[in-house]
Amino acid sequence: MRNLIIFFRRYFNFFLFLLLEVICIVLVFRNNNFQRTAYLNSANNASGKLYDKYNNVQYYFHLKATNDSLVTENVRLRNALGTSYDSMVTGKGLRIDTIRQYSDDTSRKVINTQIRRYEYFDAKVINNSLNKPINYITIHRGSLQGIRPNMGVISGSGVVGVVRSVSDNYAVVLSILSKSNSVSISARLAQGREMGSVHWDGESAGYATLRDIPKSAKVHKGDTVVTSGFSALFPENIPIGFIDSVTIADKSGTSFNIRLKLATNFYNLQYVYVIENLLKDEQQRLEDSTYKLIK
Repeated sequence: MRNLIIFFRRYFNFFLFLLLEVICIVLVFRNNNFQRTAYLNSANNASGKLYDKYNNVQYYFHLKATNDSLVTENVRLRNALGTSYDSMVTGKGLRIDTIRQYSDDTSRKVINTQIRRYEYFDAKVINNSLNKPINYITIHRGSLQGIRPNMGVISGSGVVGVVRSVSDNYAVVLSILSKSNSVSISARLAQGREMGSVHWDGESAGYATLRDIPKSAKVHKGDTVVTSGFSALFPENIPIGFIDSVTIADKSGTSFNIRLKLATNFYNLQYVYVIENLLKDEQQRLEDSTYKLIK
């Protein structure tokens, strides 16, 4: 206490000067509009910058929660898309299957029926290989969350691959970046109806090859290539890639070999969407039974 009193006695004049200076400044800003306005503008600008820095730091630490929220919302929107349903005309009433149940309105004779065909599940990527002849992606979602083998997998921008094996809480996806005949994506030109198949050539994780497009097709650099819808794995019109270059496939010159820049960025793949075709088993049983009859 004694030292504190000595300190204040020693610097009394300095502290008195500071006090008088503060009083003068307050009186100046209080009684002069120009100075008061300049002070308020400067204070608001400084506090605005401070709040902006604070919000940026806070946003950075909440990025994971933000990403998870966006992925969940994307799944909800994808499940609500019209492309997730099959439409047909029926005389038995209106059936709209949103939760795998039907609601009928038999008062109408000819009604458009909508039956859910595709359901989407979000999943976090926890492992991803890019530089092997056959590449796999591991996702944190398994059989307990509804994932089964032979489901299609896409990203927010394009096709990713096919589910190959599943455990209780994990699944392994065979990436489109695989030199394997089992990963052949049925595709078509978005600007036309010509169809072919997409294969990976093993050269780069950013490119693949579109084969069997006839030479009569109008092909231009930058055109989009999408899923054809003929595969039971993927809905129609999911982006696969964009035309980078075009060459003649063989000496006869009947078809093109097209180099695609893939729509999915496999170097920065964090979340994917697994697609369940709810009508796949029915279609498969019918095709198998028909094939047996023909044999």
